[in-house]
Amino acid sequence: MILTVTLNAALDVTYNVDALVPHGSHRVDESFSRAGGKGVNVARVLSALGVPAVVTGLVGGPTGRAIRDDLGAAQLVDELVPMAGDSRRTVTVVSREDGDATVFNQSGPHVDKATWADFLARFTQLVRGVQVVVLAGSLPPGLPTDAYARLTRLAADAGAMTVVDAGGPALLAALGARPTVVKPNAAELAEATGHADPEAAVASLRARGAVCVVASHGPEGLHAVTPAGAWRAVPPRRLAGNPTGAGDACVAAIAAGLLAAAPWPAILREAVALSAAAVPCPLAGDFDAGVHEQFRTSVPVAGVPVPTDELR
Repeated sequence: MILTVTLNAALDVTYNVDALVPHGSHRVDESFSRAGGKGVNVARVLSALGVPAVVTGLVGGPTGRAIRDDLGAAQLVDELVPMAGDSRRTVTVVSREDGDATVFNQSGPHVDKATWADFLARFTQLVRGVQVVVLAGSLPPGLPTDAYARLTRLAADAGAMTVVDAGGPALLAALGARPTVVKPNAAELAEATGHADPEAAVASLRARGAVCVVASHGPEGLHAVTPAGAWRAVPPRRLAGNPTGAGDACVAAIAAGLLAAAPWPAILREAVALSAAAVPCPLAGDFDAGVHEQFRTSVPVAGVPVPTDELR
């Protein structure tokens, strides 16, 4: 079983336009609204793959009710914890002209200490019997910077592996708890470490406590360093569409691979295939089954030489 944690769950609104023009007026001919946040999107992908997943996190207010209603409609297992504030909304504008997506993220409602204590108590119950925990996305205001570190330690105490998909202070604070995998993108990697060189940045995250680092570089694929070795995996071709859900699909593949005890080259091949298959879809949490099936047998994965002392 995989438990996904979305502490800053959202109602994701997506607008499709012909072209995004700054300072211009736009006609929206397609719009979508669904429960989101990184952990929710990961659970959606896992469910489509037939991998059991449970969604937890924090929700509140009318927007929180809309999130829970959508999770129910999608038949996702909802173990979200209520809070006083109204959950946030995100707006994504996708331009058909170039396939780029522009995202507007609200910070989310303030979470008080009592609500955080309630969540910790619920998480401690939920994590029993779980093999993999995904901790994904931003932290809402009010939560401590070390929230993911605290949850990583609780998961480890219960015998579960952890995948942390976050950036900034939340990522750095989590490293001391030795998460099984961290998955920063290129911008998060550089911001967290101060290194422009990706290899130096990955080495820095592992030196600070991450057991495995899987760094995503968009259409250039993934770079992973683990105690078992290091690899690069790249998609066979670039696809047009909405890339906002690609990272969540990648995390879903990593979590599913850990659950299945798959070797790292196989995990990375599946992660690149699944993230690429998410790009043609208008909504985060979906993927194109045909692209996924085609890419999962054609993604090249190559070993990368790494000094032995960096693999420990």
